[in-house]
Amino acid sequence: MTPSGPTIPLTAAEIVPAPMRIRPKIFVGIAITFVLWLAVVVGGTIEMIRYSSLPGNGGSAPIAWPTESQIPFDAHRPTLVMFAHPRCPCTRASLGELEVLMAQVPGRLSAHVVFLKPASTPANWEKTDLWRKASSIPGVTVYTDNAGIEARRFHSETSGQTLLYDRGGVLQFQGGITLGRGHAGDNPGRDAVEEFLREGRSSQVKTPVFGCSLFEAECRQGDIICKP
Repeated sequence: MTPSGPTIPLTAAEIVPAPMRIRPKIFVGIAITFVLWLAVVVGGTIEMIRYSSLPGNGGSAPIAWPTESQIPFDAHRPTLVMFAHPRCPCTRASLGELEVLMAQVPGRLSAHVVFLKPASTPANWEKTDLWRKASSIPGVTVYTDNAGIEARRFHSETSGQTLLYDRGGVLQFQGGITLGRGHAGDNPGRDAVEEFLREGRSSQVKTPVFGCSLFEAECRQGDIICKP
């Protein structure tokens, strides 16, 4: 016979298999990882929303059309000028809104898109897909702005800045024609231009402009995504 001693009761930790005992730690680790991931996603989303609604420097356009400008002025119908950075992704939406505008008021507007070409950049640096997009819009003429001379004449500092002058060369509207950076759709800027063309006046003469800086150092270096 095998001698028997006193029975020692097993603890709960000894009864539960080892793999099951470590599961709570795994769950805690997964939960922490998920919370951290969620915080990053939410934070990134908030930052994207903040960035998309952050306007650029709209400047203050000259009240009268600059006589030294080489951009053709039309004395028979209003003249619109949009200044653009050829490598600013936000500008695609501005061009899209310009295309809608031109379709809404065909033949009633002389429109120009002026693309910045910084000094010392190679030939055709400005002729990106945005240049091709602007060139495809019926009724729009596209120009190269060497060293930003024209943008400075019109005190424009942000890509997408749009100016509207009447037949007498008097400024009637300045600002952006999008609701935010890269956001297409109905907006006060486009409505203001349309209102002036249809009624000869506009209830809104200035709106925020959303786009990349025309003269920021990063943009001059030709980065694909320019900083505000």
